[in-house]
Amino acid sequence: MEQMSELEAKDLVWIFGTGRSGSTWLAYMMGELSAVVGEPVWWRENEEYRTNFWNEPLVGQLFGRFYTEVPRRQLTREGFILTESTRKAWLSSIRHLVLGGARVRFPELSGESYLVIKEPNGSIGAPLLMEAMPESRMILLVRDPRDVAASALDRHSRGGIAHKKGSLDPRSSRLAATSRADTQPDDFVRGQAHRYATNLAQATLAYAAHEGPKVLVRYEDLRADALSVMRHAYSALNISADEQDFVRSVEKHSWDNIPSEHKGLGQDRRKAAPGSWKEDLTPKQARIVEEITTPLLKQFYGRAEK
Repeated sequence: MEQMSELEAKDLVWIFGTGRSGSTWLAYMMGELSAVVGEPVWWRENEEYRTNFWNEPLVGQLFGRFYTEVPRRQLTREGFILTESTRKAWLSSIRHLVLGGARVRFPELSGESYLVIKEPNGSIGAPLLMEAMPESRMILLVRDPRDVAASALDRHSRGGIAHKKGSLDPRSSRLAATSRADTQPDDFVRGQAHRYATNLAQATLAYAAHEGPKVLVRYEDLRADALSVMRHAYSALNISADEQDFVRSVEKHSWDNIPSEHKGLGQDRRKAAPGSWKEDLTPKQARIVEEITTPLLKQFYGRAEK
């Protein structure tokens, strides 16, 4: 029988926010600093490479989507699985599910290591996850929603990486051929803005309530000086690391060291240029995003217009 690891909730480092915000980049850098297990980076398939990185378990989607969308009257209805009267019990079940899954999936890890969990697309469940595991460490990763929308528009347009991947799957070929990013770009951008607002609102609630180690990271700051941001994040999260390991990890995953065939328009790594939404979105699309995300733009960037 495969031996389970000794991972505990305090050993988990959650990255919440939203997609297209640099979460993969941050997760690879952080996971490598305590590397014990993991998968090769997509452009280093032939190298020995390990990182403590759990890529999107989507457990936040599993519980958070259901919990936030169920009618509020259900929360007090006798018989409802997530009723308030049994909150302690089902939060314990969420905790058990996550820790059990992590221990089986990463049996090599012990209490001397930590596991980075990239969960931007599960951020809707961040409040429940952090309440269930208050000892966990939390990163709130934020990026300008206009750049997020521009990145998603490129990703899902014809020729984008999502379109290319979808074209290889016969089950999604029809959808790939009629992407809303191409046929209704304004509506697509509106949908991305609403998704951003929902994810960040929930992640922000979790961050405000979380009493364990936590840190706010802005993508723009990470791009400007990744080394300083990484040092600050590790200090805030009470995780120790050697300076040479910081330098090595940041350098290894820098934009300049990504091969040209794996970055650029139509790729997962597109521009990495904060503010490039001004070139990528129409004025109307920028206004759509700003109107929907104004409270968050003001909270994290001081104002909606930049």
